[in-house]
Amino acid sequence: MNDFFIPAVIFTGIYYILKNFTDFLLKRKIIKAGHFEKAGILEQQVSSETSEAREVNKYPSLKWGLVAFFAGIGFIIINQMSPSVNNEVNFDLFMQRSVLPFGIELVSISLGFIVYFLIVNFSKRK
Repeated sequence: MNDFFIPAVIFTGIYYILKNFTDFLLKRKIIKAGHFEKAGILEQQVSSETSEAREVNKYPSLKWGLVAFFAGIGFIIINQMSPSVNNEVNFDLFMQRSVLPFGIELVSISLGFIVYFLIVNFSKRK
């Protein structure tokens, strides 16, 4: 698996470094030519977003706090549902061959995002 990830990370890093550098050179060339208003053409813009979608995230700490809280609850549930830890063979078999721990963790994290969404929507209405 490392044979895939190491070259992928290296090439991705090289790509982003070269992309940033060439964008810088293009912006500098546009500004030197006197086209200040066109210097922002290289910026990534999403014009199809509505004003509500562009709204700044007002509660980033709340979001990640809730996600971490529910992820912890998921790990606690997984620990309580797993076979006895004294029997190492059953525990390893449970963790390796079962998809249940991953499902419990994903559902817990999703619940964290849903609770955050509900809190933000109720705070907007008031």
